[in-house]
Amino acid sequence: MEPIRSLLFVPGNRQKMLDKARDVPADVLVPDLEDSVPPEEKAAARKVVAANLAGFAIRGQHLFVRINALSTGLGEEDLDAVLGPQIEGISVGKADSATDLVELDRLLGRMERRKGLPAGSIAVIPWIESALGIISAHDIARASPRIVAISFGADDFTADMGIPRTKEGTEQFYPRAAVAIAARAAGVMAFDTPFVDFRDEEGLARDCASVRQLGYTGKWCIHPGQVATVNRLFTPSEEEVAYCRRVAAAFDEAVARGTAATSVDGRMIDVPGYQRAQRILDLAAAIARRERGGAAGGRA
Repeated sequence: MEPIRSLLFVPGNRQKMLDKARDVPADVLVPDLEDSVPPEEKAAARKVVAANLAGFAIRGQHLFVRINALSTGLGEEDLDAVLGPQIEGISVGKADSATDLVELDRLLGRMERRKGLPAGSIAVIPWIESALGIISAHDIARASPRIVAISFGADDFTADMGIPRTKEGTEQFYPRAAVAIAARAAGVMAFDTPFVDFRDEEGLARDCASVRQLGYTGKWCIHPGQVATVNRLFTPSEEEVAYCRRVAAAFDEAVARGTAATSVDGRMIDVPGYQRAQRILDLAAAIARRERGGAAGGRA
């Protein structure tokens, strides 16, 4: 799957917000049937989201739908309402173990057959939001070939731990790192929890830079105004790309001379440094291809 930087939640029971989301340049739009929808509106939200999916698909937008966990008794009804060729995948909250994802994988397989969808075509992004989920993060990340990313959810995690969620986020450092490492080990993307102070653009930028340094590849957004900042901070800058090109060129020249080490700007560059630079260049190229495809109305 192409790189994903920004994922925008849109409450599934709010038609006006769904309408506005059509013009937001998020990499992925995520109509939400879980936390943003009150219990008494869940059934109505399913109908609203299902009615809007075709319109999103026509505009070439990348679509996932966040469903309620199967353990709530609502998830299967959510899937039955929204599963179809318009969506690329689903996101599911409160994944505590690999068993949760194996059960979901089997259910999706049955529904794909019933709805005439290609086997394995629906991707999955589980949320890791509890102490048990953090301990099980790597098993969750590799529980199914459908899983393309895992996400960290700070609100539910801090609630589970019985601690306040602070703006500084010191209580999130370990679980954030654990999720990013588990994602990398499983070969999937890692998406960070939303930044809830949606009017604080500088705070959002700092948060993005911090979690990118932990290894996150993207971030969830709760407001359209956050998307541009998230896209920018999870895209290699022109300066990064220029530096990485110099690193790659210098290393290639060193290898041609029969050595596997060189220096750039007074810093030693060996194989890990070259590999790091190449990954950044590959990411920048993939994002550029995605943006060209998006401008042409393409989908992942």
